[in-house]
Amino acid sequence: MNIMRTIRVALRALSRNKMRSFLTALGIIIGVGAVIATVSIGEGAKREVEKRFEDMGTNLLYVRPGSQSFRGRQYGGGSFQTLTDDDAIAIQEKCDAVQYVSPSVSGRAQVVYQNKNWNTSVNGVGEHYVEIGNWEVEEGTFFDENMVRSGQKVAVLGSEVNQNLFEGADPLGQIIRIKKIPFRVIGVLESKGEAGGWFNRDDIILVPYTTAQRRLLGITYISSIDVSAVSGSRTEEAMSQIEDLLRIRHKIAPGAEDDFNVRNMSDIAESAAESRDALKILLGGIASVSLLVGGIGIMNIMLVSVTERIREIGIRMSVGAREKDILFQFLTEAIVLSLFGGLLGIGMGVVGSTLISKLAEWQTLVSLWSIIVAFLFSAMVGVFFGFYPARKASKLDPIEALRYE
Repeated sequence: MNIMRTIRVALRALSRNKMRSFLTALGIIIGVGAVIATVSIGEGAKREVEKRFEDMGTNLLYVRPGSQSFRGRQYGGGSFQTLTDDDAIAIQEKCDAVQYVSPSVSGRAQVVYQNKNWNTSVNGVGEHYVEIGNWEVEEGTFFDENMVRSGQKVAVLGSEVNQNLFEGADPLGQIIRIKKIPFRVIGVLESKGEAGGWFNRDDIILVPYTTAQRRLLGITYISSIDVSAVSGSRTEEAMSQIEDLLRIRHKIAPGAEDDFNVRNMSDIAESAAESRDALKILLGGIASVSLLVGGIGIMNIMLVSVTERIREIGIRMSVGAREKDILFQFLTEAIVLSLFGGLLGIGMGVVGSTLISKLAEWQTLVSLWSIIVAFLFSAMVGVFFGFYPARKASKLDPIEALRYE
């Protein structure tokens, strides 16, 4: 059996019906392209989430209010408002595995500077917020403990807010109004960009949480407590210390449900990664269906091709072609169609991922393994769906084939 000659014969047979061959391979092209594009979107989103958590660190803990029930109705997390400034102070002073603590409250407000205004998120935080969240102050300074204790009306702007209100002018020392209350700008945060296309982390204003409580929100409780452990290896220890301390402070009886939740950043990162993996598998599975549809199309066209070329098969058998020669020829045609579709599909998937990244501003990541797997899968589709037509052709009776009109 001359393999190269058989491949040339297969290519000539396919080239006689170029449009039909292209349309047959179209299902494979779309399938491979869709698989690569969806996997690259999933990989990009997963990497963005991982990068964000890496930027924040793995030694972070978040203390949030718990849930409560009333007359059989269960309310969601945060429906308790039991966290106070004293809780945050106690965690800082009595938990030796804790390094920094920042109480937090938040809301949205219209911010005005001269004739410009901008609606943004206003977060009241403690003086250690930048250390906990790995933020850098690009201009000016961050508020200190004295400013927090005295509830001074000072603000640190995210880069997006700074650009929209000041448009390149120096913001330091300027007065902005948040809910008609004047605040002096003392700093600007370094840009961190969007969080995986969900929200813009630079569209924010930070003020002392005491000021936000008294002046902006009119509350006495705090929404959450952000905590950083001394090191990543002591995160679990810090978590246990916080839970024990708050149960004592909130006078929670043994066996009773906590009125707070302590979440570990590594657990949150793991949950986010698992969700992204599940979504990627789901999207990849949906896209793979089109590969199967493309394979069925190849089988259909190869069966038609066998019917059209019965006399050709009979002639080849009469001059000495064996069953395995006929089988290999038609199987080669099916594989060539699949591989041709796979190559074009890879190109379409890479181009599609690039366009999605630029037009939708989503991070995409085309990995080598996804290309290799998609290409090999397309070849397997050709073998699987091309075998039956090829076997049918090889089993034809030469005499009956020569008589076929």
